[in-house]
Amino acid sequence: MRTLVTGAAGFIGYHVAKALLEAGHEVVGFDNVNPYYDPQLKRARLALLAPHPGFRMVEAGLEDRAAVEALFADGRFDRVVHLAAQAGVRHSLTPPHDYATSNLVGFLNILEGCRHAGVGHLVYASSSSVYGANRKLPFSEHDSVDHPVSLYAATKKANELMAHSYAHLYGLPVSGLRFFTVYGPWGRPDMAPIKFARAILAGDPIDVYNGGALSRDFTYIDDIVDGVVATLEVLPQPVPCEADAAPDPSTSPTAPYRVYNIGHNDPVPLMDFIAALEEAIGRKAKLNMMPMQPGDVERTFADLEALNAATGFRPKVPLRDGIRRFVAWYRDYHRV
Repeated sequence: MRTLVTGAAGFIGYHVAKALLEAGHEVVGFDNVNPYYDPQLKRARLALLAPHPGFRMVEAGLEDRAAVEALFADGRFDRVVHLAAQAGVRHSLTPPHDYATSNLVGFLNILEGCRHAGVGHLVYASSSSVYGANRKLPFSEHDSVDHPVSLYAATKKANELMAHSYAHLYGLPVSGLRFFTVYGPWGRPDMAPIKFARAILAGDPIDVYNGGALSRDFTYIDDIVDGVVATLEVLPQPVPCEADAAPDPSTSPTAPYRVYNIGHNDPVPLMDFIAALEEAIGRKAKLNMMPMQPGDVERTFADLEALNAATGFRPKVPLRDGIRRFVAWYRDYHRV
């Protein structure tokens, strides 16, 4: 199988590309290696993929329509895993146009590429952020997500709507994965695990928002990869509904379209997460208690019934095991 993985220099993209290569598949990576965070970390990930004989890298941006068209014209892809995006809830408050360019125009270019190339299945990254102002827990794909509280979340909700239109109009099989707080080795330095680990090891205070009264469905990267790869093999099908009933938001009565949560189904209080980091590092954190940040939500909690029913997905890595593996990688990579 020949698979395009966009965002191959990124955290999840690198791990997905690595898993596919190790399973004997051909992988074409696509990434612009932008400076949203340290490009050296992205280059280090790509350096680990480069020796695989089945790997080829294309460096360009999603918004570059000509580059994406050339990619698909030359690609002959059986599957596409679209993970590239401008990420970051808080960051989206600052350069909003970057999110429109990458996450909307870029996603349209990917959809067009898949449509014209006859790709067998597009699996793309959505986000738990789409749940926004939802209060019912656990978060379910069957519930409406019409109240995003950040522009980043709004672009991800838009991706789901765009994907449905292409599935309906052109029969393109599309599956969206709503990722819940992914952590682990080679993680993004703008996210809490690396920010906290760096500060604890340096003896600096860490910013703890909402006075620590937050919880997240932290999910280890290996579990995420298992779910992504399993989803690639399950083609979505239309799901009929009663003539006078509203369609389920996670399926479609007319199109090969699905949306799944992918998380751990076990929300962890932020203070417990910090305690696990302290235990693995062997040092206490200095805490700088901060108010709630714009665009943030108090808790996330993934209902995994749909993904489990479709693929058999069950997360396997407990938090403390995942944190120990992450800290071991961090110490080795940064030599601390």
